[in-house]
Amino acid sequence: MALYLLFESASGYALFHAHGIDEIGQSVDAVRSTVLDLKRFSKAVKLAGFTPFLSAVDALNQCNAISEGIMTDELRNFLELNLPKVKEGKKAKFTVGVMEPKVGSHITEATGIPCQSNDYVQELLRAVRLHFDQFIEQLKVMDLLMRLFLLYV
Repeated sequence: MALYLLFESASGYALFHAHGIDEIGQSVDAVRSTVLDLKRFSKAVKLAGFTPFLSAVDALNQCNAISEGIMTDELRNFLELNLPKVKEGKKAKFTVGVMEPKVGSHITEATGIPCQSNDYVQELLRAVRLHFDQFIEQLKVMDLLMRLFLLYV
């Protein structure tokens, strides 16, 4: 079953396809050693979609909704545009890994998209956070830092 990772940052929503990492038989420590190396990690995880937030206020509202376990219309649209389509009456052949279990539950209830949040997924998302600026070429490190700064001012 395919695994997608939903990553929420101060810049926007990103969706990654984790296709080269097998959860079966791997401990969190084994995953951690694999994902710390950008070269190895970038072979296993590919950017599937990204949408930037429109403003600092929008970013704040989206991040607050995520922290409260709420799926916004923007997030729903982003997922529907970037995930594989599921034929009616069929079961999805993928799952979405999320950091916050409450968001995953809300996404599943509202859309039927299967979500998971466990130590394995959380370790992968930590690695995405670590290497995020390498995946999003149009964002510069200073842009990321400025957006973070604006969120907390």
